[in-house]
Parts: sequence; C-alpha cells; structure tokens
Amino acid sequence: MLIGDVARRSGVSARMLRHYDSLGLVRPTGRTEAGYREYSSEDIRRIFHIESLRSLGLSLREVGRALDDPGFTPSELVDDLIRQTRKRIAAETELLTRLRRIDAAEPAGWEDVLQIVALLQALGSESAGKRQRAALSSVEEVPVPVEALVEAALSETDPNVAGALRWALAQSGDRGLALLAEGLGSAVAEVRKRAVQSIAEIPNGAATALLRDALANSDTVVRGYAALALGARGVADAVPTLVDMIVEETNDADAADVLSGLASAPALADQIATRLVDCLAHGAVEPSARRRLAQALADIPGITAARALADLAHDEDRAVALTAAYILKVRNAR
Repeated sequence: MLIGDVARRSGVSARMLRHYDSLGLVRPTGRTEAGYREYSSEDIRRIFHIESLRSLGLSLREVGRALDDPGFTPSELVDDLIRQTRKRIAAETELLTRLRRIDAAEPAGWEDVLQIVALLQALGSESAGKRQRAALSSVEEVPVPVEALVEAALSETDPNVAGALRWALAQSGDRGLALLAEGLGSAVAEVRKRAVQSIAEIPNGAATALLRDALANSDTVVRGYAALALGARGVADAVPTLVDMIVEETNDADAADVLSGLASAPALADQIATRLVDCLAHGAVEPSARRRLAQALADIPGITAARALADLAHDEDRAVALTAAYILKVRNAR
C-alpha cells in the first residue's frame, strides 16, 4: 500500500509518515520500482499502535522504546503520565475558574479585565500584606468576584487578612452566603469556623437565618460563634447556647456580655435568669461553673437573678459564695 493510501486509511498525514520513517519508528517494508514507499499490513498495524500510544501522551521517543525495547515496562511510564495529566488538569481547572470569575465580574473593557486579574493574583500571593490590600481593594469600581473572596476567606490563616476578607464579603451583601453555607458543612474544622465568622459579619436577614440554622451544627465552635452573633442581634434563640458556653467555659466572658445585652430587654431578662438558675439546679455543676454562672447573673436584672445570687451566697464552695455575696453587695449599692 502506497503512502497516500496509508494516510487516508490511518488518518496519519503523509508528512507525519515520512517523519516516522526518518525516526525509524515505521520503515516501509518495501519500495516500488519507481522508488515509492510501500507499506505492508504489519507496517500499518504498527502505525495504529504508534497512534494509540501517542494518544496516552507518550513522546515519539517513548513510543519507540515501548514498541522495540523488550525490557521496557509500562508501569513507571504510565504512573508518570498520570502525574503529568493531573498537573495539566489542575492547571486547566485553575484557568477555567479564573475565566469564570472574570466573566462573573462583567468587565466593561480590557482595563477592567487586567485589574481583576491583578486582584485575583494578589489574593493568591504569598505576601500577607498583598492579600490584605487586595481584599480591601475588592469593593472598588471593578470588584473581585465573590466566589474568589469566599475561597480566600475560607482558606486564610493570617488574622489581619482574614478580617479584611470578612469585611469585603460583608460589603457584597448576601451574594456570598450560599458558598459560605457550604463552608459550614466542610469536613475541615477551620473552614467551618471561618465560614461562620464570615457569616456573622454580614448584617442582613439571610445571614441571620443561616446563623439560626448554625445553632444546630454538630461543631461546638460553629454553634458558639453563631450564638454570639445572634445574641448581638437581639435574637433570643441564642440564649440556651450562650448559657451552655458559660457552663462549659467556652468564650464564657463573651457569652456573659452578650447575655447582659440581651437582658436589657425586660421580656428576655427573666428568661435568661431562669435558664441560668436551671443550670444551677443540676447537682453535677462544678464549683468553677457555678462561679461563672454567678458572674453571669451579675448583670441580669430582676428578682429571679437576685434570688439565685442570694442562694449562691451560701454555696458550700467558699469561692462561689464570696463571688455571689460581692455581686449582691454591688447590685444593692446600685
């Protein structure tokens, strides 16, 4: 079979077949009287083998070794091809993500595109200062796509940069909430924590609804941040979690401060005091927890809190009794 026929049958151009010949990959078995290359069925089979191996990403040199070297084993080469392919896929995925983010920002012109690219690159910089400046710049005329801000916020370890990213997300309204909600369900504890911290700084009803849902999260850290944020917004649903935080000594001082703020509403003061007293009624409460509960009762107005403190002033633990007696003295002086 002549080279033109082989090219049509195999899909390999005549030029490439000549190149294979020059490299010694496929030498035609014979020549016609006129000197034209003539390929046998075995030659054609080898061409198909070459194309099959090339489709896996092998170079022509590697193809030659695979076909001609009896000691050449595929396992190591295939493993290397897998690694190379994964790197290419990762690079292409990163490019696709960047293009989608640029498209989502709806740039008006190439100047906008260049500015967005520069901000995206800065968000991924190794320099914390550059990342922070990018976050603070992201709410200007050409904003960074919210997906990039969320991704950065959920992975940021520097506290200053993280604060800037949370601020930037808060300026975007509720556009990042769906992605942050996914972060609450992450298998990584730090990601869940960053997600709830970011949601806590978004001051709208949709964020409040997410924080209410987070009170049922299996992660105590997530529940704690959600309760602190909800309490600061005057949401009574946070009270049980805030009281638990005091008992468990988890951000107990912050929890007590938030309860104090909630108790400024007369309708909530007695509810909070009752919840604190109910905890004291459990005999298993350690003296240290009783002392923290007494301190929390200090700023809760009403007779329920006052009676609980009077009882604690006679607590069997001296530190608890002294704490409660001192709080009562200060309350009475007011």
